[in-house]
Amino acid sequence: MNQERWDWNTMIPVLVKAITDTATMVGLALGFTIIFGLIVGVLLVSTDDDGILAAPFGSRRLGRALHAVIGFLVNIGRSLPFIILMVLIIPFTKLLVGTFIGPIAAAVPLTVAAIPFFARLVEIALREVDHGLVEAAKSLGASKLTIVWKVLLAEGRPSIVLGLSTSVISLLNYSAIAGLIGAGGIGDIAIRYGYQRYQEDYLLITTLMLIVIVQVVQLVASGVAKKLSHR
Repeated sequence: MNQERWDWNTMIPVLVKAITDTATMVGLALGFTIIFGLIVGVLLVSTDDDGILAAPFGSRRLGRALHAVIGFLVNIGRSLPFIILMVLIIPFTKLLVGTFIGPIAAAVPLTVAAIPFFARLVEIALREVDHGLVEAAKSLGASKLTIVWKVLLAEGRPSIVLGLSTSVISLLNYSAIAGLIGAGGIGDIAIRYGYQRYQEDYLLITTLMLIVIVQVVQLVASGVAKKLSHR
């Protein structure tokens, strides 16, 4: 067992590298998750029987089929444990970035895992929007895009922000698992130094870092959601 503890000259470069790796993989994944998660969440609501895209191209059957397919794919994405998902999409990850090791490569499975999760949270947020506002916008001749942007997303912003904070925390948890297969990051340091090398100082510091990050994310999201809320 290594008896050296709290050697900051050694620890700081390791921890800085871990934070950088975690920020890289979570940041990349979060950007794509927001874009595609919003799109999928909007489609889940819009293609429902009473949605604004219930009958695309004049076909209600097409709308129901689209809704069923999107919902099915989202459910599959949410049902797979992350560590299994990482292994399953290794060929896809290598195709996109040329490798499956490192923080950039880890962003691929992180994104695939987070999109269905965030999409469902977006769906829940949009379903809370008063349907009367949508009907009022329709009666005024608003386009479908305007209804989505100016009514659904605008009114659902507080809940979407809170859902986004939950997604960020989930990404942080997933990134710790990704560290097990060479992604690096805070979780990797906790396992490699804290557990495998019995250096409790690394385990304690990385745990405190994750706790602080989660608390900051939640506090910021709650503050932003409160400001966006009309209540």
